[in-house]
Amino acid sequence: MPTVSVFFGIVITMYWREHGRPHFHAKYGEHGATFDIETLAILTGELPGRARLMVLEWAFEHRAELMENWRLCQEWASPKPIAPLE
Repeated sequence: MPTVSVFFGIVITMYWREHGRPHFHAKYGEHGATFDIETLAILTGELPGRARLMVLEWAFEHRAELMENWRLCQEWASPKPIAPLE
């Protein structure tokens, strides 16, 4: 599972050849959630409030890059790193 970004203890990953809506995974400590790239809704899991808000802010800023990485992962190509939230 390639890591595309890390910030404030949050790890953002994407898997190769996953099905369903375009999405990414966010892990913070023992918490984890899957986010829809288009709507930024949580599809599965949960994150603590502040971590969730940081992921949403980051994803909103990098939605186009996330969609490009989704396309790459569908082709078994490595996703590109995305700048962290600052």
